Order: sequence, then C-alpha cells, then structure tokens
Amino acid sequence: MNAVKRDYYEILGVSRDCDDPGLKSAYRKLALQYHPDRNPNDEQAEEKFKEAAEAYSVLSDPQKRAAYDRYGHQGLQGFGANQGFDPSTFNDFGDILGDLFGFSDLFGGGARRGGTRNRATRGEDLRYDLEMPLEDTIRGLSVEIQVPRMDVCSRCQGSGAEKTDGLVSCPMCHGRGEVVYQQSFLQIRRTCSQCNGRGQIIRRPCTQCRGERQVRTERKLKVTIPAGVDTGTHLKLAHEGQSGFNGGPAGDLYVVVKVKEHPIFERQGDDLFCTVPVNFAQAALGTQINLLTFDGLETVKVPEGIQTGSRIRLKNLGVPRLQGSGRGDLYVQVDVKVPSKLTRDQRKLFEQLRETLPEENEPHEKGLLDKVKDYFA
Repeated sequence: MNAVKRDYYEILGVSRDCDDPGLKSAYRKLALQYHPDRNPNDEQAEEKFKEAAEAYSVLSDPQKRAAYDRYGHQGLQGFGANQGFDPSTFNDFGDILGDLFGFSDLFGGGARRGGTRNRATRGEDLRYDLEMPLEDTIRGLSVEIQVPRMDVCSRCQGSGAEKTDGLVSCPMCHGRGEVVYQQSFLQIRRTCSQCNGRGQIIRRPCTQCRGERQVRTERKLKVTIPAGVDTGTHLKLAHEGQSGFNGGPAGDLYVVVKVKEHPIFERQGDDLFCTVPVNFAQAALGTQINLLTFDGLETVKVPEGIQTGSRIRLKNLGVPRLQGSGRGDLYVQVDVKVPSKLTRDQRKLFEQLRETLPEENEPHEKGLLDKVKDYFA
C-alpha cells in the first residue's frame, strides 16, 4: 500500500497563492537545511530533501501547478508522475543549489548553459592614466598614447599549442570538458580540473606564447580629449582592452584624466580663480591690470576703494562645460599689499593722509595697518 503524499504547499511551508520568488526562497531554505552534504548518512534528511525538490519542481512549473491546484496529485499523471521524480531532469536546481553549495554544473546545469569548453570569453578592461596641463583641458587636444596589453597569439590563434600535434584529448574527462560522478542520489557534473573545461590539454606548447595563449604588445592609439575634462574623468575606448578568447570580444580601455596643478590659476568646477596683488594707492584710487589668461591678454578694471579678498568676475573665461554648452567664469581676487618698510617721504605722506581721515575710522585703520604690516614684515 502506497503512502499518501503530503501536500506540496505544506512541504514548502507556503500559502497556495505564493508567488514564484516566494517558492524559490522557501525551497532554498529547505535545500540548505536537508542537503545530503550537510547531513551525511541521514536517510530522513535525504527523503525530506527529495520531497522538497519534488514539491518545488511541480509548483514552479505553471502547467503542473495549475493541474495540481485543480486535481491534486492525480492531476500530475499526464506529466509522468508514475515514473517517480528524477532531480537530474529539473533544470532550475542547478541555479538554486549551485549558489548554495558551489556546484556550478549541478544536475547538468553546466551542460545546459554550454559549459566552459570553447566558450567565447570577453577580454578584460584596461585603465590608462593620462596626466595633462590645465590649459589643455580648456582647449581640448588629440594625443597619441601607447597602451601595453595582452593580445591573442598570432601563431597559435589562442590555443596555446603548436598547430601540428600540439593538443591532445584530456585523459581525465576524455574530451568532454567535464566530469560526472554520483553523490547520494544526485548526479554531479563539474568542470574538469585538468583541462579547465577545454576538453584538450597542451602537449606541445606554442613556441611564440609558450602556452600562455596571449603575448604582450604595445598598441598606439590616438585619443581625442574634449575640452572641459577634469581630474577623474573617464574616457571609454570600446574594444581597446585585452583580447577575448575563442572569438569573444575585446574588453574596453578607460583613459582616466589627471589635471596638473597650475602655478597661477586654480580650477573649481568650471570656474577659474587667481589672485593679483595691488598696492594701497591702486586699491584706494582704482587701477587697471593686464592679466594674461588662457584666452590672451585681458584688461582687468579694479574699482577704487576695493578691499583685500574682493573678487572681480570675468564672464566666460573659465573652463568649457563638458556636459553642456558655454564656459565657466574667471574670478580675479584682489590682494592689497602693504609695504613692509616706508621711506621718510612715504611715511610723511601716510601721516598726512591719516590726519585727513575721519576720527572714528582712525583706530580701525591703525589696527588694520599694524596687522597687515606685521603679516608682511
């Protein structure tokens, strides 16, 4: 007399309206708890693992689930239920249990995904650090760089072996690229450790790459640097990275910009800043200063009575905006210089000037003068 099968929803501990992610989560929890690797020689745990696997295999299949919901276990007769449940026929287990136990090819999952044998592999990305002066970020430029990288060997075309009798079938997997063994009731497929899934091993290494499948090369590339780049800007050159294997695409090359410090101008975003010195007379009476900018000689008008730290804005003389139109501004900061020493005539003139200033400003002005003179002494 056959034992009565338990309800699949009860086995997984979920409600009858549970969605697919909930089913998978419940099954993963039970698989982790009752997997034979974690419960060696425990027949009860093995049966619970089989039971959970069977329940999930039915409820995760829309057609089987619909039949089960309507007719119960009898509704699964048309799906081969009388033949018993075979975990190796259920493809989704490879993804679920492979994550849990490290079996990349569990239940034939590797074969379902194509395995590793002769699989096209994308090449790795490369990084190239490019240092450039500030003026080039304003104008933009084209520069030629030399990038070291690994290319597929031209002699062996990436096989790593001589063309004649260089490769032989792997003796461990017999050319299949994977080995199969039985663990408890599970049939495990794993990538062959001797040939790494290639199905072949090198008997005669290529004389050019010495079996490495790649050779080191220097590649010259012309790179266009747009105006407005800043330190940390990444410029992507598609397919200029490491070569791929077995027909796989090359990786990408990322040119990473670093802008050198400038002795006069400081960059903040798209704006430029510089400091120009003026003497007391120029600050008090106003003046004009010729400033050499990246756009040529500019006349900066300093208004009378300007104070130390004041900024004069020159529009559209900053850095071009990389992600937009227009440019930033140039800010000229004024630094009023106080002479550290005065001649007798200069002192006499300053004393006469002090006498003409309003008395309420005298303590403030004397304090400022003393402070500035001490700073520049």
